[in-house]
Amino acid sequence: MEPLGGGGGGAAGAPEIFAGGTGARGSVRRAVVIGNGCAGAENQCLGLLRALGLADRLTLYRAIRPTGGINKWLHFLPISLHKLIQHPRYRLDRFDLVVTPHHDYYALTTRGQREFPHLLWRWITAREPPGPNVVLTVGALHQADSSALRTAASDWHDELANSPKPLVVVNIGGPTRNCSYDVGLAKKLISSLHNVLKTCGSVRISFSRRTPHKVSDLILKEFSTHPKVYIWNGEGPNPHLGHLAWADAFVITADSISMLSEACSTGKPVYVVGTEHCRWKFSDFHNRLHERGAVRPFTGLEDMSDNRSYPPLNDAIDVAARVREVLAERGWTVG
Repeated sequence: MEPLGGGGGGAAGAPEIFAGGTGARGSVRRAVVIGNGCAGAENQCLGLLRALGLADRLTLYRAIRPTGGINKWLHFLPISLHKLIQHPRYRLDRFDLVVTPHHDYYALTTRGQREFPHLLWRWITAREPPGPNVVLTVGALHQADSSALRTAASDWHDELANSPKPLVVVNIGGPTRNCSYDVGLAKKLISSLHNVLKTCGSVRISFSRRTPHKVSDLILKEFSTHPKVYIWNGEGPNPHLGHLAWADAFVITADSISMLSEACSTGKPVYVVGTEHCRWKFSDFHNRLHERGAVRPFTGLEDMSDNRSYPPLNDAIDVAARVREVLAERGWTVG
């Protein structure tokens, strides 16, 4: 979204996204998203716009890192174009409102500073403590809100409604720089799943685009013929939203902040695999989810029929409320 302007409604030269006359209370009727071509980052903006009721009234611009020539080496640098867009590092007071996950401030903690070379501190988000204009979320904003899940529940009713209960959904991501793992984690997951299958009615497994073939191949070999297990092969409609709507519990690899944020917004039991392989702000994120009672480690000793609950994450709704407050202080509404 564009930074919120500091002037009152109807000021001369106001952009067309604002409606209303001089001196009159106006409304924001469109949003502008400046993305970096990364689906995970842009999804957060789109999730906020859904919460604000602007999902069908937006303009999307993308500033994408060039490719080819010397540009192919730039990803080795500690900072790049898409990181500048996604992570403003200082002078946040220039913005009326900044929304960022709480773990982006892990760099300012004593532990965070011990884990990263002092020489590179200036390149890390953030360089200043959060001010009153910074809204900190627990996880990533996303589009899997209650409305989207109601639609998904209807769309996937015929395929998922009659699945034997409890229906356990397993989402497998892929190793990242701060959550590095290999086939050892896949073997651990396979062993744990075998142990809990007796308390599962059915299991549905999905891989992400980042899942290494050596991981997916191992799991396919183990479970592709198991009568309780269905593995999505990547063909046809993506069942992700249907899984969020119909699952009774989730098992998710620790590398994906987005998948964990979405699952924890349902209030259903979420079990995490591989947190011991995570470091830096990923560890801070997992600790916060654990402290909220939203996640537990997946050990293979669980009774998957346990329907424990916790206060679901409502980051997008909370941030949308704050955006409306800031606009109201300037005499604007979202309309």
